[in-house]
Amino acid sequence: MAKKGNRVQVILECTEHKDSGLPGTSRYITTKNKKNTPERLEVKKFNPILKKMTVHKEIK
Repeated sequence: MAKKGNRVQVILECTEHKDSGLPGTSRYITTKNKKNTPERLEVKKFNPILKKMTVHKEIK
């Protein structure tokens, strides 16, 4: 029988990109342990459209 874990797949979306008015979006998919981190993730990732490091927040 397969293990049932607490890991869930989440989508991270750039917070600065919406305000810039440029087309497209910067999104990353990752996993997190919902038991250890029940709150939403907030990670600095590279945005290739803005060409700089920006804060990406969990949307799903």
